Amino acid sequence: MPVWRKSSYSANSNDCVEVGRRIGIRDSKAPSAHLPVSSAAWSAFLRSVKA
Repeated sequence: MPVWRKSSYSANSNDCVEVGRRIGIRDSKAPSAHLPVSSAAWSAFLRSVKA
């Protein structure tokens, strides 16, 4: 079973984006669907956010 994580900034909220390692991203309000994201694409996204 996949493990989904959400930001610590959304700890008490259900309105957030969750990330599943090697799976993708999903909206916490619609957990049955997710958007697959490759490791390379996720790494590139994180690099651009940090820059």
